[in-house]
Amino acid sequence: MERLLYDPREAARLLSMSRTKVYELMASGQLLSVRIGHSRRIPADALRRFIEQHEEVTL
Repeated sequence: MERLLYDPREAARLLSMSRTKVYELMASGQLLSVRIGHSRRIPADALRRFIEQHEEVTL
């Protein structure tokens, strides 16, 4: 079964950016997250959408 949620540390590693940057993206609404109790989690499909929105075509 595919993983559905990632914590900010894992998302940062997958996106090759700092955990602080992931929190900034979540706060600005650029990266969707959900709150579960006192924790934030990033859905796998939100990570995919974020990557797709930032793809660049190079020639």
